[in-house]
Amino acid sequence: MPAAVSSPIPAVLAKLGLLDADQVADLRTFLESVPDPRSRRGRWYSLTAILLVCACAAVSGARSIDELAEWGERAPNSLLVVIGIRRHPLGWRRTPSRTTIGRVLEAVDGDALDQAVGAYLADRHHTATRPPGPSGPGQRPVIAVDGKALKGSARLAARRRHLLSAVTHHRAVTLAQTEVGAKTNETTHFRPLLEPLDLTGTLVTFDALHSVQANVAWLVEIKKAHYLAVIKTNQPTAHRQLAALPWQDIAVQHTATTKGHGHRESRSIKTCGIADELGGIAFPHARLAIRVHRRRTQTGHRQTRETVYAVTSLDAHQTAPAELAGAVRGHWSVEALHHLRDVTFAEDASTVHTGTAPRAMATFRNLAIGLLKTLGANNIAKTTRAIRDQPERALPLLGITNNPEPQGT
Repeated sequence: MPAAVSSPIPAVLAKLGLLDADQVADLRTFLESVPDPRSRRGRWYSLTAILLVCACAAVSGARSIDELAEWGERAPNSLLVVIGIRRHPLGWRRTPSRTTIGRVLEAVDGDALDQAVGAYLADRHHTATRPPGPSGPGQRPVIAVDGKALKGSARLAARRRHLLSAVTHHRAVTLAQTEVGAKTNETTHFRPLLEPLDLTGTLVTFDALHSVQANVAWLVEIKKAHYLAVIKTNQPTAHRQLAALPWQDIAVQHTATTKGHGHRESRSIKTCGIADELGGIAFPHARLAIRVHRRRTQTGHRQTRETVYAVTSLDAHQTAPAELAGAVRGHWSVEALHHLRDVTFAEDASTVHTGTAPRAMATFRNLAIGLLKTLGANNIAKTTRAIRDQPERALPLLGITNNPEPQGT
């Protein structure tokens, strides 16, 4: 068992959701599915133990491989036992060095690691958001497909790495991630990214880059999902078709206003049936066109206005304007996850660039953010600092409450 935590619980951690040991999945079970890339000869640490150190350190706010190793150095012996660090014949336990962790992350199977972490987060997200009764239109699961470049991974002879992710709108939990090489390759990775996920009844949002007829048809016909595609001017034909609809004859169907950080933003939405107008040619199974008009006023600046168009496979009787407005805004809010990774975890400043390490580091950041979000954390930076100061609190958050002494120790 981990050592009893005798210090007072910081206020930011006391606000997290209660942990039920019978319902919280154990991360180890998922990490054990990741194949070990190392030769059997000379192994001292199990791959699961090394990945657990990385996971605990990420939840504690670690930004670099050096900080992953430093977390292990600060961890008491009782935590090392739980993690599975073997005891040396002379009696001491020593956590993996920076070099060992770096070599493992450079060689680990990025797809397998992302699948393991994505499955774990999906389990935690499902447990945290399971509705007490039957779900209605406003409770439909919504997932955004969005890409992000790892700016610091670029080198003279290599382009920056680019990742494509499937992220829940609510709580911003990353369910799947893959490396695509460059932004222009996102379209070809759209289906492989979503293939492992159960999308039945889910609303998937994406921008014009993924508005390929084959992908859209596959999503609806094979995955039994709905879609909402945001159409920008880089798709001129579809954008003109949507802009030409008789919006002036349609009344505003929903409005919302938000305030904060020195700005005020109001949004209004109109919807229009498009089965006849577009004939389903540009977007298979399209049923509604959406027009969102945003007005944003920031202190000391002029008011800005923006009109955004979108199409969805949801019909008028299957949804409500408020849900569609939330889905459009939720797709934009996925950028908040990128902001967290860049600001709280300094992702853009990271110079890790060898092998799979850039992607693996992004995966552990996704793990930390998604886990803390499912527990109800509002301030990720403050929460990770509190966990960093009390390392023994990291393991229970990951569903690890006990572990027998490793065999052979």
